[in-house]
Amino acid sequence: MDYKEYLKFYPDFPVPGVNFVDIIPLMQDKALFRSLITDLGALCASPNILAPEARGFLFGAPMLIGTDNIQRMIPLRKKGKLPHAEGDLICVDIIKEYGKDQVFYRRSDLVACIAEDGFINVTFFDDVLATGGTAEGIIQSLNSQVVTIEGKTYPVRVTDCVFLVELDDLCGRVKLEPIAPVKSLIHL
Repeated sequence: MDYKEYLKFYPDFPVPGVNFVDIIPLMQDKALFRSLITDLGALCASPNILAPEARGFLFGAPMLIGTDNIQRMIPLRKKGKLPHAEGDLICVDIIKEYGKDQVFYRRSDLVACIAEDGFINVTFFDDVLATGGTAEGIIQSLNSQVVTIEGKTYPVRVTDCVFLVELDDLCGRVKLEPIAPVKSLIHL
């Protein structure tokens, strides 16, 4: 299916120079959304996915029930939005195409993941790949983590990066390919 025809574009949003890709129309038709979730889920190589708020949640969570291969989702949230126990929160400094930011995930969510082949394998999922700064920072953080589950130690490994939309001219893929394979459903 050609999902491109459903996208809308808003120039200079949220800041001048950024051409915002509106993916909301993809969620406004049940059959279209079901097809999209199935196609996205088929791209994911790991049983665990990490999805950033907010738009990553809109597609990541439905993949849990819409595809058989995905079993767990690790939420990634902005500062002050993720409840956590003492020492559970992991902070990631990222550089977006329009500025610096921080995002957070929980170690306990990694511990709750499915382990396979001696690793906690994770697919990084996000809606749009632009410059790759957000994904690169998060992936590097994940790949540096080691968790213990029932007395056994598991390194975390990002096996692939899946995106709904890739903005080819911004070359984010070039940043990410040395770390993990990049798969995108829509290329612009």
